[in-house]
Amino acid sequence: MNVKMDQQTSDACDLRFGQVGIACVRVRRPDAAALCEELERRVRAAPQLFSRAAVVLDLSHLLNLPDDGVVDALLEAVRSAGMLPVGLAYGTSATEALAQRMGLPLIAKFRAAYEPADGGSIAPPATNAAPNAAPAAAPAPAPVREPVLSPTDAPVGAQRHESAVRSGQQVYARDRDLVVTGAIANGAEVIADGSIHIYGSLKGRAMAGAQGDIKARIFVSDFRAELIAIAGHYRVFEQIPKDLEGQSVQCWLEGEKLLIAPLK
Repeated sequence: MNVKMDQQTSDACDLRFGQVGIACVRVRRPDAAALCEELERRVRAAPQLFSRAAVVLDLSHLLNLPDDGVVDALLEAVRSAGMLPVGLAYGTSATEALAQRMGLPLIAKFRAAYEPADGGSIAPPATNAAPNAAPAAAPAPAPVREPVLSPTDAPVGAQRHESAVRSGQQVYARDRDLVVTGAIANGAEVIADGSIHIYGSLKGRAMAGAQGDIKARIFVSDFRAELIAIAGHYRVFEQIPKDLEGQSVQCWLEGEKLLIAPLK
């Protein structure tokens, strides 16, 4: 009898952890109205990227952790702007208690700014989750994607992907650079913890330095991107500047500014 019940239960669903595209909203002041206004502006500017985007709320930049009522107002501000809050970023034990009271999960892959570099007592990021793309209202494509696993000849060095990346697909190079020799379609993503080299057309999104490497760069042979990001700093393109469209470019960070220049 118990065996039959267990079998029926196991047939009810499959539970798996996959790569997830989630944005991070880093709150710099506990002002729900200002937060809603800023997020609405971003949604209007790029609705295909931000509308109904799944987001994690990061409260680590606030001097004091807000009380439950303020956090509830911040969550409602995110919803009112057209985004969907799905959890809080990992932080202190007080953040964990707050998340429990709010009925929200703590998302391990978003490490709060006050967390020790070695993780301290905080659980490390989930190893099978794609990295976040930005510190504040970063783009979040379709909530769940099936990753395209690229072959690699060795556990070190760059990961190579030698075919096109189609719309809705994602390629992620963990702890290394990524080299793509095919085109990256609109709605496709390539992500790397190191630098990204694209020897084809980039019409989708490229996110380098996904775990915070500010020295990572993006190199593209044919630049037509929807979005580029390095270490969480990003630029969205509704229209590519004429001097960059179709050009070979490199992208890098100077301070907190993401720069793009033609390759010469």
